[in-house]
Amino acid sequence: MAIHSVRIHPHGHSGRWLHITMTLASVVMLVAAVAFGATAIYAGSVAGTFDSHVTRLPHALPTAVPRPPASPTGAVNILLLGSDSRGAPTSIGATAESDQRSDTMLLVHIDADRRNVYVMSIMRDLWVPIPGNGTAKINAALAWGGTPLTVQTVEQLLQVRIDHIAILDFAGLKSITNAIGGVDVDSPVAFTTVKSPHYTFVKGMNHLDGDQALAYARERYAFPTADYQRVADQQALLLGFATTLIHRSVLTDPAALLAFARATGSAVSVDSSFDLPSMLALAASMRLSGASAIHTFTLPTAGTATSADGQSIVNVDPAALARVRAALADDTLSQFAPGR
Repeated sequence: MAIHSVRIHPHGHSGRWLHITMTLASVVMLVAAVAFGATAIYAGSVAGTFDSHVTRLPHALPTAVPRPPASPTGAVNILLLGSDSRGAPTSIGATAESDQRSDTMLLVHIDADRRNVYVMSIMRDLWVPIPGNGTAKINAALAWGGTPLTVQTVEQLLQVRIDHIAILDFAGLKSITNAIGGVDVDSPVAFTTVKSPHYTFVKGMNHLDGDQALAYARERYAFPTADYQRVADQQALLLGFATTLIHRSVLTDPAALLAFARATGSAVSVDSSFDLPSMLALAASMRLSGASAIHTFTLPTAGTATSADGQSIVNVDPAALARVRAALADDTLSQFAPGR
């Protein structure tokens, strides 16, 4: 397929002026984190670089079960999974059982007018019905039925259609971070990682290289609230990538942007329907005004508990879940995202 260069202009109103978005590379980690126009960037080349390195999963979405309809508002929902092992299309992208469990689960909701992106963390130990398997921790769905069962489980939980799925190899965080010269993260708390090497992070701004970013994203043993703090730190890391890309002018440096697209593509697997034309179309529609247009929050829960068989679990908050479902349906997630 021929890749044509497209000049990007800031805040262009015509579809022909593509907005550079992290749909090209962060449709997996910061999907649509940046829709800020940057002149003289070749969007087609960037997209082509990402596309030539990404792994596509041919059977990633469920096909033989009833699914929610597409959003009537035109919003887009992408499920992002973080895994310690990338896996092959015959494992994580299929219905067969595997040893994969999704340590990180994020719903990325791109609103209908494309001016805001909401990233909702779903606790990995959330105790939910998994179709055909009874009730269990939500991250078990990937091991029992690959991405199709994971998508089906999340769709049943949230009553919203998942348009695409992306899986980020945690180890790939290192190369992605190093490709942009490190990432600046505003950490909500100070902590030192429990496992060696013992990295120390201050409350407030930290500059992280690849190894530090991976350790920051994975740490949970250092916190009394364990996974609750870890997902908050992962959200801070995501926002850190968005602001770092802007403030370090990566978007206006073709070589740096191509390196970022290459590293991200190499760390990501996506469903086969999320092809290059789809990515470019989504990129062209984005109208984000800045990093403040990216909002993060965690699906509200009813706290931790112990299951009948002795597992440490996180309980669903039915009332809060009902409000999230309604907000997803009518595109009003702003009520859940704290202002920044």
